[in-house]
Amino acid sequence: MPTDLYYTPLDDVGFTLVGHGTQFSVQSSTAMETVYRIKAGGQEIPPQNDTGLFRGWADEQGYFIKHNPRNDDLPADLDGKMNITVNPDYLAPKELFRTARSMGRNATLNKMSNLTWEFPVDAGFTYVLRLHFCELDPNINDIGNRQFHIYIASMLADDRADVMKWSQKQKGLAVLRNYAVLIPNNGTQKKFNLSLQMHPYGSSVDSKYADAFLNGLEIFKINTNNLAGPNPDPVQTPENSIPGKPGRESRTTIIDVVVGVGIGVVFISLVILVVVLRCKRVTERNSKDYKSKSITATQKVFLPSDLCRHFSLDEIEAATNNFDDVFIVGVGGFGHVYKGYIDDGFTPVAIKRLKPGSQQGVHEFLNEIEMLSQLRHLHLVSLIGYCNEMNEMILVYDFMARGTLRDHLYNTDNPPLSWKQRLQICIGAARGLHYLHTGGKHTIIHRDVKTTNILLDDKWMAKVSDFGLSRIGPTDTDKSHVSTHVKGSFGYIDPEYYKRFRLTEKSDVFSFGVVLFEILCGRPALIHSAETQQVSLSNWVKHCDRNGSIAEIVDPTIKTKIAPECLKKFCEIGMNCLLEDGTQRPRMKDVVAMLEFTLRLQESAEQPAIEKGEKISEDSFSTTDLNVTTTTSTSEDNSYSNDTVSSWTPFSEIIDPKPR
Repeated sequence: MPTDLYYTPLDDVGFTLVGHGTQFSVQSSTAMETVYRIKAGGQEIPPQNDTGLFRGWADEQGYFIKHNPRNDDLPADLDGKMNITVNPDYLAPKELFRTARSMGRNATLNKMSNLTWEFPVDAGFTYVLRLHFCELDPNINDIGNRQFHIYIASMLADDRADVMKWSQKQKGLAVLRNYAVLIPNNGTQKKFNLSLQMHPYGSSVDSKYADAFLNGLEIFKINTNNLAGPNPDPVQTPENSIPGKPGRESRTTIIDVVVGVGIGVVFISLVILVVVLRCKRVTERNSKDYKSKSITATQKVFLPSDLCRHFSLDEIEAATNNFDDVFIVGVGGFGHVYKGYIDDGFTPVAIKRLKPGSQQGVHEFLNEIEMLSQLRHLHLVSLIGYCNEMNEMILVYDFMARGTLRDHLYNTDNPPLSWKQRLQICIGAARGLHYLHTGGKHTIIHRDVKTTNILLDDKWMAKVSDFGLSRIGPTDTDKSHVSTHVKGSFGYIDPEYYKRFRLTEKSDVFSFGVVLFEILCGRPALIHSAETQQVSLSNWVKHCDRNGSIAEIVDPTIKTKIAPECLKKFCEIGMNCLLEDGTQRPRMKDVVAMLEFTLRLQESAEQPAIEKGEKISEDSFSTTDLNVTTTTSTSEDNSYSNDTVSSWTPFSEIIDPKPR
């Protein structure tokens, strides 16, 4: 163990004792306990991946508090290409600095928010917080570019913290800062929520970005004598007990009492075992019931018993080997997604588990069950069932072997998709959305269309997923929208919905337009580190379209493979989806038909017949190849008009709605 890793060197003045204005140092005679060791913005680092000291770095889930969920960011160097220096190397593993928690580039929102973590600790002790930083942002290059305030236990610990100043302007150099704080014991409070907050310093003319970030932290409990936490409340002594040393008769009485208690414990245990087994049999008999007691206790919801299967927690644990991390295939805001096997191991499934004990996502959990249990379509991910026991909320879906669409577009080791594959995926996703909008009794608005919510099966078929935010559209004929609070993912949200709180199916069309250009350009919907004009993909493609330079931002891996006519039509579809006025955007049925036409353009351009002078036109394609019926939008709909609408209907791909 390096002698200077946790103890203050003799020639060091120490560090700040927050709230007292004095210095604090850790002596070699001081008792110390590691209470928390956290990696910010990423998954945990197991002990075997540490620097040789076998420290485990847990993820921040359960401690990080999102004050503004649309305004936090996870910058990362997941491909490991950035040069990171940790000196000495045992201070922390390099992997700690490849992810971070920051606030993004929206200065207006940042000034009204902060980054906050809370850690339960024992009162009556001093705690040392060691914060780890490494500046990797390409836009931060000088002292003063990014400054922030650090608050510990609601007290100012550091005014205008500047990582570039601490590293002496060396990008990629890991630095740390120690702070001590005394948590007093007032005699009544045994536990204390120790908070760490970071506020951006955006008012200074020297500060280029109103932002704050953190790579990791350690919290140590300090005391000169012992580290034992407060004792639990004492058990009350019976009123007739006699204090003092017991005699022989008392000792005999004590032995009799102990034996009697032992017999009583055994008897009670047997009774409990019988009750548990009986309850288990009752639960198994009622497992086909579509309501779990946990659900009815929180919210009434109709779940068709013939379409939605109820899983016991035992079945889920067996399918995932008791939620073994080896089976994790995805991580999202809802929680972890596991690959599991049901029906005696013959059926692979995706199991989405809400973070245990979380109060967030209950509405989304119930909403997704209610929505998906009644939907069966070739281009929608099928819900198999759910589990709602022991404070667990779990959803079980068909397993999608290829993962999310985004997994195959950028920041990935997967080979790039061909242009025709991308077109076919676009068509499949559009068909799924069209079914949502028109295939049921009422319009269903997805409200969170994005590339991570489009999944791919083993045959590369696209399926729309994640219906936790979905809403039923207007049910009255005289209403054109639903008035509701804005929900969705930043970068995909319809600006008309964002400004006026009016949700329509055209809000999905706008989000799908962002997806189209994400597929074409091979870049995220938002890049916080990009130049201001390029941060938002939707704004960037509009700018390029006005300048006639949209071909320049196409994904280089497919740029030379796209037929010019196909690219022109594809961009035309995407730009119409991104129109500011929602009533002018196309319907999803129009989008499906035009994407089919775009695919036919690409296939025709690759055929020798084209070289012989045979020309394909939009009219000939629509009337000859697709058996088209001509439609125009009504004045009431005021939608995108087009004569090229195929005879394809969403009902042609409905899956037999049999029980799962």
